[in-house]
Amino acid sequence: MNLLKHNHITLALLAAGLISSASIACAANVPAGTQLADKQELVRNNGNEPASLDPHKVESDVEYNIISDMFDGLVAVKPDGTIEPRLAASWENKDNTVWTFHLRPGITWSDGTAITAQDIVWSWQRLVSPKTASPYASYPGNMHIVNAADIALGKKTPDTLGVKALDDNTFQVTLTQPTAAFLAMLAHPSLVPVDQVLITRFGDKWTLPEHFVSSGAYKLSQWVVNERIIGVRNSKYWDDEHTVINKVTYLPIHSEAADVNRYKAGEIDIVYTLPINQFAQLKKTMGAQVDVSPQLATYYYEFNTTKAPFNDARVRRALNMALDKDIIADKVLGQGQKPAWLISQPEIGGVTLQAPDYASWPQEKRIAEAKKLLTEAGFGANHPLSFNLLYNTSESHQRIAIAVSSMWKKNLGVEAKLQNQEWKTMLDTMHTGDFDAVRYAWIADYDDAASFLDTFRTGDSQNTSKYSNPAYDEAMRNAAMAKDVTERGKFYQQAEDMLAQDVPAIPVYHYVRTHLVKPWVGGFTPDRLGYYYTKDMYIKKH
Repeated sequence: MNLLKHNHITLALLAAGLISSASIACAANVPAGTQLADKQELVRNNGNEPASLDPHKVESDVEYNIISDMFDGLVAVKPDGTIEPRLAASWENKDNTVWTFHLRPGITWSDGTAITAQDIVWSWQRLVSPKTASPYASYPGNMHIVNAADIALGKKTPDTLGVKALDDNTFQVTLTQPTAAFLAMLAHPSLVPVDQVLITRFGDKWTLPEHFVSSGAYKLSQWVVNERIIGVRNSKYWDDEHTVINKVTYLPIHSEAADVNRYKAGEIDIVYTLPINQFAQLKKTMGAQVDVSPQLATYYYEFNTTKAPFNDARVRRALNMALDKDIIADKVLGQGQKPAWLISQPEIGGVTLQAPDYASWPQEKRIAEAKKLLTEAGFGANHPLSFNLLYNTSESHQRIAIAVSSMWKKNLGVEAKLQNQEWKTMLDTMHTGDFDAVRYAWIADYDDAASFLDTFRTGDSQNTSKYSNPAYDEAMRNAAMAKDVTERGKFYQQAEDMLAQDVPAIPVYHYVRTHLVKPWVGGFTPDRLGYYYTKDMYIKKH
């Protein structure tokens, strides 16, 4: 779901209709001469129990790892950044604002019933409807689909969304303006169609295995809460002939140490992420089984900007300045992560963004300025700042939180009291606003800074910090209307500069993804968003 820089030319040609979009979709690519195992089954840890498998009710890779295996969208983005057809066989556009997609003939749900353009219309209307309360309700508005933003805000009804079915096999989207990253944004899992008949009949229970239907390479076979989810090959999938793995098991193990132990015991083929304190030893002992991949993602601590004292930007900026992010990235983590002073990325979508001036100051100067800001905000030795720092249960998150709280205590005399909650509970806490500061991270939905920066726009459904700055919103509107990458980058820089002063969230580091992968797993190719798909993999004879 992201584009490498050199593929912007490809996208531009696709958008202009100058090259064909109907290329052959990529699936498992087994090299000639490879001997396959008789048993094509994969076990992968998923890190946590998913909050739901309803694509409109979720917001993280915990859910999207599974949803992306079980559902297809109109298009996908390959690891090299190029766009590939999925449910849509081809498309064309007029003035980059009216996009017409032609569905593959004969595509069906896993129960054999037809997938139609009307299913996509209904699904997208459901996504933006306030009744659904989707964390991604704002996403179609960020794509500039006609009326999407107003529908998400309750100002217009879902049936006014700028999408329509011209017939059973033709789906059309109308935008209010050209959107440079439209095709890449289209690949997001929130935009996969879901079955209207099924959801109307069963409501929220449609995701139970006995009701569930899917459109992707796998269908749901079993879901034992907090134990495992099993997907089996979907024989009705339009590209089933290129699928190799017959069964995939997703485990909800949030303990990284337990994850590694079960990998060593032969119970897991792909580890979700490596424990920080074991990384060096695993690299030494496991060699090529350790996979480190770059990822367009930022780890940050988000503030509740509506709640004192974090309604004061001076307090937020002081806490940002007082962190030694080089130590966090190099010593606490040490897996290749980079210290972060930007919410998005230094290089993304063909744009290079500059960190704030204070990022280059000596640490002593930053701490002195932080103390000054806290004093101005009314905090000091006689009135120390104290607050709760929330993170979801994980050894790595705990380790980072301990380091961060120690820096604040040593440098500023600030008391950050650590709290942890399970993943689903923490998400609920964030969306209800019942927190002071919370650990979060954002993985790019597509290769453009807007994927990160839109989440801090006033009223965005992902803006759990409740940050609101009209000048920031204006910069993001201008970026969306920019005529080229250079102009877009200018407005993104303005937006990042405002975030550096207002600090609704403290960027801590830019990610890499770390995994242990068994030698017999072929086709493991994470993209720059960090996703890897079971349908692309196969098990070698071993």
